[in-house]
Amino acid sequence: MTSNEIRRQFLDFFTKKCGHAYVHSAPMVLKNDPTLMFSNSGMVQFKDYFLGNRIAEHKRVANSQKCLRVSGKHNDLEDVGLDTYHHTMFEMLGNWSFGDYFKKEAIQWAWELLTEVYRLPKDRLYVTVFGGDEKEGLSRDDEARELWKQHIDENRILYGNKKDNFWEMGDQGPCGPCSEIHIDLRPDEERAQISGYDLVNNDHPQVIEIWNLVFMQFNRKADGSLEPLPDKHVDTGMGFERLVRAIQNKVSNYDTDIFQPIIRQLEEESGKNYHQAERENSKVAVAMRVVADHLRAVVFAIADGQLPSNNKAGYVIRRILRRAVRYGYTFLGFRQPFMCRLVPLMAEQFAGIFPEVKAQLDFIVNVVREEEAAFLRTLENGLRMLDDIIAQSVATKLIDGKVAFELYDTYGFPLDLTALIARENGLLIDEAGFDKAMQEQKDRSRNAAASEKGDWVILESSDEPTEFVGYEADEAEARLLRYRQITDKKGTQYQIVLDRTPFYAESGGQVGDTGILVVQGENPRKIRIADTKKEIDQIIHFTYDNLPEILAGVKGAPVVTALIDNSRRRLIESNHTATHLMHAALREVLGTHVAQKGSLVNDEVLRFDFSHFAKMTESEIAQVEKIVNAKIRENIPLDEQRNVPIEKAKAMGAMALFGEKYGDFVRVITFDKNFSVELCGGTHVAQTGAIGQFKILSESSSAAGVRRIEAVTAAKAEQIINEELALLDAVRALLKNPKDLLKSVENLLDEKQALQKEIERLQNEALQGIKQQLRTQIADKNGVQFLAAQVEVPKPDALKTLAFQLKQETESLFAVLTAAIDGKAHIAVMIADELVKERNWNASQIVKDLAKLVEGGGGGQPFFATAAGKNTAQLKAVLSAAEQILA
Repeated sequence: MTSNEIRRQFLDFFTKKCGHAYVHSAPMVLKNDPTLMFSNSGMVQFKDYFLGNRIAEHKRVANSQKCLRVSGKHNDLEDVGLDTYHHTMFEMLGNWSFGDYFKKEAIQWAWELLTEVYRLPKDRLYVTVFGGDEKEGLSRDDEARELWKQHIDENRILYGNKKDNFWEMGDQGPCGPCSEIHIDLRPDEERAQISGYDLVNNDHPQVIEIWNLVFMQFNRKADGSLEPLPDKHVDTGMGFERLVRAIQNKVSNYDTDIFQPIIRQLEEESGKNYHQAERENSKVAVAMRVVADHLRAVVFAIADGQLPSNNKAGYVIRRILRRAVRYGYTFLGFRQPFMCRLVPLMAEQFAGIFPEVKAQLDFIVNVVREEEAAFLRTLENGLRMLDDIIAQSVATKLIDGKVAFELYDTYGFPLDLTALIARENGLLIDEAGFDKAMQEQKDRSRNAAASEKGDWVILESSDEPTEFVGYEADEAEARLLRYRQITDKKGTQYQIVLDRTPFYAESGGQVGDTGILVVQGENPRKIRIADTKKEIDQIIHFTYDNLPEILAGVKGAPVVTALIDNSRRRLIESNHTATHLMHAALREVLGTHVAQKGSLVNDEVLRFDFSHFAKMTESEIAQVEKIVNAKIRENIPLDEQRNVPIEKAKAMGAMALFGEKYGDFVRVITFDKNFSVELCGGTHVAQTGAIGQFKILSESSSAAGVRRIEAVTAAKAEQIINEELALLDAVRALLKNPKDLLKSVENLLDEKQALQKEIERLQNEALQGIKQQLRTQIADKNGVQFLAAQVEVPKPDALKTLAFQLKQETESLFAVLTAAIDGKAHIAVMIADELVKERNWNASQIVKDLAKLVEGGGGGQPFFATAAGKNTAQLKAVLSAAEQILA
């Protein structure tokens, strides 16, 4: 069977035979879950069902989920390519029960699918069950063992420890004992010598886990304790790549038809043979595996809306891409972008299950190409520098952390890439030193600011999601159900959950509402809400007020009046609706390839990132602005439709954003059905006329293949326009109100340019005079033409000009020139090429030593270097030091 047929049989088995509903994969990059950056397992999108925060629409579901394991607790990055079965991005086939069936059915169906449908040999299968943990007070899972004995010989059932057989998604959240299914893929002669029983969970490359049946029973709290979940659930995850390998009877995941098409194209483009390299245990084979794996991770992340960038999830994707580029450069000989050429093949391969890649093919290809090109421009120099560093670090076996940081900061080498190359040469990296250098520069940090979260204080128990009433109302009466304390670098704050709220939670680019909660009673007390965010289906209100003190003496869940900041919300709504209008206008002016790639909507400004590969012209910007303002003047009423079936919404022409997870029913926002129809959960004006005015402030590049527009509306737009008009009036007044203002400014610029040229001519004449005077000061000292002099020049470039002109006219020159310019001390060192080569003199080192005298620093090349400092009084000392250096 092909991989596509294997996946289809899995989904058909659970949907047609076992009554499961098919659910499309959630985006790989998470947007509304603060505990995770990426989907690292199939159950992530269903987490709230397990916690009881949300009621599942279907009690049984099945799907193939795109997963990424390159950060946090579950991280497989370092193993990828070195072995044959770990991946960064992988598919997780899964079936779930939300309070429906449990261990018996999960075990029975897993065995039936593997042995009767896929016909995997029963004598090659082993299973593990949880062996208990005394510290946690958890007993052995004898129930699962007894159920397995109905299908498999007892000698093939192993007890596993907490590490292997108690599944947890993270430090907090749903968890429970699990039962793993392993398969022994070794040749019969090897199996005869050593039983697969002894190799299970011992990292043998051919005795591997293929399916994990997790029995969700507990919730791990912030204090580390376990509490039973409201219902028992089943969460199974089967590694698709490993399953295909087992069914197709391959030695490696990379030998299956999931990866071979990509590897074959790599062979054609590089001229190298994968299987020969594999037999020779060559790094060429490792490189092809890394590229084939990392390509999928990068492409699916971009398709899901996450572009490579310098922070958080975007930086993780950039690290993966750069790791692959380096492997391709070093071991496959690629000097130009090559991964981008593999994307169309991958898009076609996954079109049936993940059509989002093919739908955005051109955009993804261009983003990958530009990212590759950007890194390749610095890679060669970075590798050359790293070679020197490695040579200098052989004795200590340790690369200095500051040096590793310089590679990161200057050449874009992620720390794990430098560490990988270091390991290839038998070295380690001083990671503590790297972290210290990162902290000192306060530069891009890969980790979000640490925060401590306490457990929820439950005032009233409720499993229902927060009811949002903010589309209709600006205030509402609600019950304060629970809160928890958070301590971070900003101080102590509290998160509050109400049963209902008019506060909009930050989502889809729209910022969260602010306002107050008034605690009702004899003495009403106010709680100031500084922000509102969403955590799965709960709306979280943030306050820096001392909540326990405010709620002191209150019994149960207090009743509060929730009031949003009305004026701020109106401004946000104007900017949000204008974003919709602008999106439609951009597609009209630039083309239908324009798609949203990010946005920010607050009360001050709207920022919109969109796919487009050229800078917009002034004419295009003006045209977009004109269209939006025309739609504002039309005063188009808002047409809001809720609970629209997703397929019907798409049929209406509603634009769905790639990388967003939509339910079966959506909200559709329309401003003229022939102009703007979008899926959106945000708040909007009732008629477009309320926006008043729309003004684009800037258009720029945001990322590879992505442009960014910033604009303002309403009073802010009016303010900007009035400020521009006032500035124009001021310029007119300065120029004595000329009839043709533009012509007058052009004349001024022409006059300035002419005067500048005359100044430069006079300065050059003066410089020639200085040069002639300096030539008379050159002295022959042991075959070296030595000059040390302080000169008066208007700018540092003049020192450079003098030094180079003197070098051209003087053989064996060693010159040190100094000058005081604008209150700073400047030094230039010039050394003849023959002195650099024959005597190993170095201007860069000399100027660094001299710069210490003027309390400064500098550098350059061996033949010419410059420095600057703040102590001009020491310039004579510099000249004396130059003579000592010569001596």
